Amino acid sequence: MAREKVIISCAVTGAIHTPTMSDALPYTPDDIAAQSIAAAEAGAAILHLHARRPGDGGVSIDPDDFAAFLPRIKQATNAVVNISTGGSLLNAIEERIAPALRFSPEMCSLNMGSMNFSFHPLAKRYDTWKFDWEKAYVENSDSFIFRNTFRDIGLVATSLAPHNIKFEHECYDVGHLYNLRFCMDIGLFKAPIFIQFIFGILGGIGPEVDNLIFMKRTADRLFGTDYRWSVLGAGGAQMPLATTASQMGGNVRVGLEDSLFISRGKLAGSNAQQVAKIRGIVESLGAEVATPDEARDILGLKGGDKVNF
Repeated sequence: MAREKVIISCAVTGAIHTPTMSDALPYTPDDIAAQSIAAAEAGAAILHLHARRPGDGGVSIDPDDFAAFLPRIKQATNAVVNISTGGSLLNAIEERIAPALRFSPEMCSLNMGSMNFSFHPLAKRYDTWKFDWEKAYVENSDSFIFRNTFRDIGLVATSLAPHNIKFEHECYDVGHLYNLRFCMDIGLFKAPIFIQFIFGILGGIGPEVDNLIFMKRTADRLFGTDYRWSVLGAGGAQMPLATTASQMGGNVRVGLEDSLFISRGKLAGSNAQQVAKIRGIVESLGAEVATPDEARDILGLKGGDKVNF
């Protein structure tokens, strides 16, 4: 069989890193739009999007903050837009899905289990901060529980079902794969599904290749041929694990949400720089990169003409 093309997703800004950590991290609508468009031009078929407060870069799940950049991205690119339902570690699921309900994107991320989710060690790297909220937010993340109960997952699935949204099922550990299998068995999700294996978050599975192989074998056993998959490696694991995944028949995710660096000790200048790097690696190793429309076909998406922005 001919090998499917590699889909590159770009996670543009996220809810972990703060403006102090990198001048390249976008948080204004202008910067989020510009970096998203540039990432699409560099080869990202899917744009995984969070919003930020434009005044101080804080995490936002306010649909109005999404409205400031979503139409501009759609007008300038053909990329698939994926809106996070993770969004905030501190808000209830009803609040976290508000942007998806309003804008009806082609895709949404959906975390498949509750977990400790911490990045507090980053606080020790900085003596001064650009904004007052940053230090306490990072330091206190050692108390965060990222809540995604079965009831929460069910609420997302049923609330968004009328919108025909394909989920990026984010699995931070092997138990999340079993959670997903259970949810499929009770009718919440239908095959084919799209799984994002996530490695290297403090609270989740570590970023070793052995773990990638284990997660992939487990998914093969649970889902057979009824799934497509991608890999997100946090921090320094970003490029190595993405490269490995691309050679195992998987897809890849990069972006400043997941890592602020382009190489060891060197901050990335933009999301597009990371996209260009992984695209170059993938193509140099003999694989082809999918266009947005090819990604739509591979994942069975509803199409960019059926969104509400």
